[in-house]
Amino acid sequence: MARTESRDPLADRAGYDENFLGVPVPLPTPSSPDVPSLVLPYTHFTVVLRPDRRMAAATAVCIDGRLLVEHVPRESSWRFDPRLDEHHQTGDEVYRDNSLDKGHLVRRLDPVWGEATEANKANADTFHYTNAAPQADVFNQGKQLWQGLENFLLDHAATFDRKLTVLTGPVLHDSDPPYRGVQVPLRFWKVVAFVQDGSLAATAYVLDQSPDLTRDAERALAGATPGAPPPLGAFRTFQVPVSDVVELTSLHLGPLPAADLMPAVRAPGERWRRLASHDDIMMQR
Repeated sequence: MARTESRDPLADRAGYDENFLGVPVPLPTPSSPDVPSLVLPYTHFTVVLRPDRRMAAATAVCIDGRLLVEHVPRESSWRFDPRLDEHHQTGDEVYRDNSLDKGHLVRRLDPVWGEATEANKANADTFHYTNAAPQADVFNQGKQLWQGLENFLLDHAATFDRKLTVLTGPVLHDSDPPYRGVQVPLRFWKVVAFVQDGSLAATAYVLDQSPDLTRDAERALAGATPGAPPPLGAFRTFQVPVSDVVELTSLHLGPLPAADLMPAVRAPGERWRRLASHDDIMMQR
């Protein structure tokens, strides 16, 4: 069962609001009571941390497209969350002197809305190590699609004042390759919820940074240079059924599988739809 730890200076953070859309969208939590987790609220978002993996199992953010604040200076100082021990977080020692990026799980600009003080606080909160996971530092079309999903989907949420809730996290698998005391996730997931025509709607996505799939993944990972990060492949972005995210992550996603806009009946080879552009996203049942 997830629990909350709080201690100054973050004790005033309200975190993710499950009623933000006017329809309850609960915080994702592990489906098994045996999986340890900590609920860490920040400004407009919450991290569900897996201390055994030293990174988030899930994050949840509320985005108010009407109140987004532009031109907020980037806060570049990553920091540990003081509410839990540093050894339960993936700090700079994992990212130093290598090809790994600190990949924001809650995108920096997503919670940056409201009054200036509130927006600046949200911006700074996204730079806690609890909101990061190791990603390949290459920037290609797949990653560009991934980073632009929220902006694209905000345009489709105009029927409810351009509000979104976005759930994101790494796919934490036992076979993830080890590196400097953590296991590097090879996939990331995202589920976006909004109101469309008066009803809850959702779409789901997976970002894959697995090694070159033309080779056996186990052999590819075994070929890593000693002491170097595991070899990671080019980013590939897919639209997937919400129910597949539930299966991949073993997280409770509440009403979102039933609200999925991706048609349920598809040929097996098309169940995961690889995206070449945002125009490929399926937005109607």
